[in-house]
Amino acid sequence: MASPYDIEEMYPDDRSLRLPRRQAGNSPQGVAVTLLADYTLRTRAALPSAAIVALLAEAGVTTAGARTAISRLARRGVLEGSRQGRRSSYRLSRAAAADLSIGGRWILASTTSAGEWDGCWTIVAFSLPQDRSAQRRALRGQLRWLGYAPLYDGLWISPYEMTRPARARLTELTRGAVTVFRGPHLPLDGTSRRAPIDAWDIDAISRHYEAFLRRWTPLLPRVASGQVDGAAAVRTRAQVMDTFRRFPTLDPQLPVELLPAGWLRQPARDLFAAVYDGLAEPAERHVRAVVARFTDGAQPGVRAHTTADLLAGVRDDACRAEPAR
Repeated sequence: MASPYDIEEMYPDDRSLRLPRRQAGNSPQGVAVTLLADYTLRTRAALPSAAIVALLAEAGVTTAGARTAISRLARRGVLEGSRQGRRSSYRLSRAAAADLSIGGRWILASTTSAGEWDGCWTIVAFSLPQDRSAQRRALRGQLRWLGYAPLYDGLWISPYEMTRPARARLTELTRGAVTVFRGPHLPLDGTSRRAPIDAWDIDAISRHYEAFLRRWTPLLPRVASGQVDGAAAVRTRAQVMDTFRRFPTLDPQLPVELLPAGWLRQPARDLFAAVYDGLAEPAERHVRAVVARFTDGAQPGVRAHTTADLLAGVRDDACRAEPAR
């Protein structure tokens, strides 16, 4: 099963900007985006570059690496820069904030319990020549973001109906090289058949859930008692988000009728919320303290959001947008 750990596959594709790709470990650009999203997404507040560098240093990013990351994100349209005297500041661009808000809502909405399933499958069949590899990659990324998985190389499926915005997006990406239809699966006799659910590696997904629960459950007592504070709260909050946001592409609300008993989607979501929300206050307090060192005591627009905020849609009021799911 493919590992869909690419941030460009986890958030909608806005061609006016390029969010950083996920890499093995934490890339400086990815850490910077996560940091700004966690504490300025609602307001798109501008933070002094020195404060961003200091916060990234607490995450293990060197000063040179932090400054390079900020510069590259600005060139990619993810950050907007401004200057007042000798002090430079950066904030999320409007397009990046909108995409990240949609992505945050998608992460939470996609990990809720699935509704009743009608027993039908949506099938997307496409054929693109080898010289259109970039288009093929964009299409596959969009399909994975929409919750589809490859049953065969050019045949992707989902248990849910395709929305009108999603159909329009796929039409734009493929220019007629795609066919979509929906219907029930017809089982065949014999042992060589491949069921639609086999497009997902259910055992592997289960292991991901188990690993998540093993890693984060022991931390809960310390979170509840306030023992995780300061830079550790900011770092832990970013890490639990970085791990949990992979689940919607691994397990896109697969119908419970098709899954083993005791599926761990809801326990994992509850654990994520307990850690992420439980650390919101101490993490925000620390970010405010760091920013205050570079703003004469002011902390403009620094505010941590919770899972409830993400689900409601954390975004600047002027750039509201709905996900094309």
